[in-house]
Amino acid sequence: MHIIRPSDLSDDQLDHLLREAEHWLEHNRGADKRVDRLAGRSIVLAFFENSTRTLLSFDMAAQRLGAMVTTLPAGQSSLAKGETLIDTALTIDAMQVDALVMRHPEPGAPDTVAETIRAAVVNAGDGTGEHPTQGLLDVATIHHHFGRVDGLKVAICGDIRHSRVASSTHALLERLGADVTLAGPAALMPEGHDGADGIDDAVAGADVVMMLRIQRERLAADLGDAPGEYLARYGLTEKRFATAAPGAVIMHPGPMNRGVEILGELADSEHSLITAQVEMGVAMRMAVLDLAINEPAAVTS
Repeated sequence: MHIIRPSDLSDDQLDHLLREAEHWLEHNRGADKRVDRLAGRSIVLAFFENSTRTLLSFDMAAQRLGAMVTTLPAGQSSLAKGETLIDTALTIDAMQVDALVMRHPEPGAPDTVAETIRAAVVNAGDGTGEHPTQGLLDVATIHHHFGRVDGLKVAICGDIRHSRVASSTHALLERLGADVTLAGPAALMPEGHDGADGIDDAVAGADVVMMLRIQRERLAADLGDAPGEYLARYGLTEKRFATAAPGAVIMHPGPMNRGVEILGELADSEHSLITAQVEMGVAMRMAVLDLAINEPAAVTS
């Protein structure tokens, strides 16, 4: 099955992924991390945008499940010679791969590929569109820490307009019953957003504070902020975090710009789940790859 956006998942599939991620999280802490769940299966990772966490965790996830993994060096592919994305995808599909994990700068690109090829397509981020596995690992991290998502107050703060993470994580959090507030500079809020954009109000009483970086590479015009100004006005400082709920946690999908959207000391504090998100990323992507390739057997086994 294709996994392009959170809405592609049924309630049963979402519940399955959350349970399986917990299983793989514990499994990965053991000495022997490899299983044969995807033995003999072939997975191609095609990333047309830079990535550290997502690329590495998909690679590790596939290998730990026993799959054969090939990474397409996009900058050295025939796309540089003028080949279309569809022809590249058809070429990969003709090699009888079982899944194509792709990241692409154009929103909707994974949909176009999924309509064309036989292999399962897993969206690893499409421009400002969606990032379903990041959303899944975020909610799984929250569920693992609190034992629930329903009823929690979550503040997602920063560059909401350009964040595919905000889109996918927001959708999943609300689907699971969380109370979500989006906050950030007016220029970085979604078009038509009519809710509060003040970070002070969003963080106050929040159980989870998720910070997002400014995606300056996608801005039509620079914000014009002086060094340190963004942190003071819109970033997560000690003073702001002190207004969050007792036991509140801090999250960030990365890459993180310390001293811009978040104070470095907070990112490294006992309240931070940032490295826990990274660990959960491998576990959740193991669950996702298994579902994409083995569904419905993955859900019923």
